[in-house]
Amino acid sequence: MAFGDLLEQVGSTGRFQILHVTLLCMPVLLMASHNLLQNFVAAVPPHYCNAHTNLSQSQLSPEETLLITVPQDQIGKPQRCQRYVTPQWHLLTKNGSSGSGEDKDTKEGLDVGLQGCDDGWSYNMTDMSSTIISDWNLVCDLRSFKQMGQTVYMGGVLVGAVVFGGLSDRYGRRILLLISNLLMAVSGTCVALSNSFTLYCVFRFGCGMALSGLGLNTFSLIVEWIPTRVRTVVGTITGYSYTVGQLILAVVAYFLRDWRWLTLAVSLPFYVFFLISWWFHESSRWLVMSNKPEQAIKNLKRVANFNGRREEGEKIDIKMLQESMTKEMSCSQGSYSVLDLFRMPTMRKMTICLSAVWFSTSFAYYGLAMDLQKFGVDIYLIQVIFGAVDIPAKVVITVSMSFIGRRPSQSGGLILAGITILINLLVPYEKSTARTCLAVLGKGCLAASFNCCYLYSGELYPTIIRQNGMGWVSMMARVGAMVAPMVLLTGEYIPWLPGLIYGGAPILSGVAAIFLPETLGSPLPDTIEDVEDSQPVGAGGQAAPAVIKIGATLLLVGLLALGIVKGHLVAAQQRLVILQRIGVVDSRRERHGMAGIWGCDLEGLFPTCRCAESLPASQRSLHTAGPADEGQSNHSVQHAGPVPPCTQDCCIYWSPR
Repeated sequence: MAFGDLLEQVGSTGRFQILHVTLLCMPVLLMASHNLLQNFVAAVPPHYCNAHTNLSQSQLSPEETLLITVPQDQIGKPQRCQRYVTPQWHLLTKNGSSGSGEDKDTKEGLDVGLQGCDDGWSYNMTDMSSTIISDWNLVCDLRSFKQMGQTVYMGGVLVGAVVFGGLSDRYGRRILLLISNLLMAVSGTCVALSNSFTLYCVFRFGCGMALSGLGLNTFSLIVEWIPTRVRTVVGTITGYSYTVGQLILAVVAYFLRDWRWLTLAVSLPFYVFFLISWWFHESSRWLVMSNKPEQAIKNLKRVANFNGRREEGEKIDIKMLQESMTKEMSCSQGSYSVLDLFRMPTMRKMTICLSAVWFSTSFAYYGLAMDLQKFGVDIYLIQVIFGAVDIPAKVVITVSMSFIGRRPSQSGGLILAGITILINLLVPYEKSTARTCLAVLGKGCLAASFNCCYLYSGELYPTIIRQNGMGWVSMMARVGAMVAPMVLLTGEYIPWLPGLIYGGAPILSGVAAIFLPETLGSPLPDTIEDVEDSQPVGAGGQAAPAVIKIGATLLLVGLLALGIVKGHLVAAQQRLVILQRIGVVDSRRERHGMAGIWGCDLEGLFPTCRCAESLPASQRSLHTAGPADEGQSNHSVQHAGPVPPCTQDCCIYWSPR
């Protein structure tokens, strides 16, 4: 482990390291922008069907045209994916009526037909001037294309992790960093100029590949040119660059509301980064491990000159290098692949645990951060909040890593994030502020986990195979990011299941992190033999009691949560059975997630019911609609028979399923 001594001789924390780290952190600012760009370029603006072509020359105001063309949902907003087959002119004469347009039509006994948006859509572009959704009409039947674009991008990140991870261990960090910067610049420019969704996806895939190459090689060049004692601080600075990048994205997106200009704004700087990358020196540590000692000595002397230690640098020669790193150079013969991560027992256990950590961190992180519109808050504001929470989170994780250690920090951050997400399941849906606060807290914990695992993984893997290892775990993270949107689909069948999965995965991986070795204050391993000769993974018996205690606690918390959820489900089922016996439950209403029931309040089972006579006459017809999802139509069901008198136990009861 003598490379650290050579680094101290030429200056380990001098001007070279300061400038080196600063320049390498600059692209990280915009890596965050590309990672989260989907929130803005694919934002879904409010939209509704265009009017019939024969109304285009009419003298009606836009509001009147909308009224007679598009039916309203249950809260009085235009439906997104349906319009009347023919204009409903009679609605213009119903001033002051209440209820939705569709309800009024039903009560008038009119035969109202609905159709899709055959003439396209109109978009309310108040928050932005253009998105890929409005440009290519990715709504209604094509609404899943939004998630497809993000999945394709993450697929590029996944492929890039595999490709660049192996190539950089073989050809060096610097050359792959140059290629990655150029690929990001060109692909990002082509994304902004794309004239179809297909081309958009192709070039976003290229951006994803470039992002992996940038992340892997930037971090390796940083870590391999700094000493052990400052790795935590420098790693945290790199993490803060990503945090600042999230805030920059919110500001740039606020002023550039057109998705093409926004994409160009976060892509063109990579041409500059490409030029800057020519100045970087290849990692001398990697050069030594790759049997290129002459180039390693040349780079060490350049660093010594830059740091004002010319005389110390001139003392380094081939003989000194061979004497100090005989073991490492002898072990560096041959090439290594991803398979070498699993050949030896300690490396295998370490890789499995790190795979779980990276997968679950990315899985839960993107499950929270990639759909800002679901919070019902201005997307620019929520982006700032989600970015700002990383600042205190990373301060805490930095202190924790420096004084408590890497292993407990990694494990604790994941477990806390999982518990926060699970608690959110128990908060009523209408309490949006509380739910948003918990989501922000969970996102902060996951950001801290990301900050930790980048540094931790780089310290665990030996130099000779570090890029292969980082490429593998980065690939697992991208798999998690690709799977995250798919889990949301399960919410259509079991509403609380996505949250349970998003919360359970970090907890399980937090337990797995306990079995990793501690690296606080330890020098970087250079060979696989260094890892195998070190202490057993997880420190054996010291980790077992902690695992048992944490496992027991998590089991109790899980049982309690499941008991609460089960209790709610049983109570809901009992109410539904009673209502089916005493009232009328509309089947169409059930399919759309609501239950509107005429019935009697037996022994206070339904305390939220309202007496029929206390409702306006227009609402005594049981008008219903499902959630305001695209593609769903409204239904109007009118109770057969007179409205019952307002007695103590007869009422109309509304309850979300």
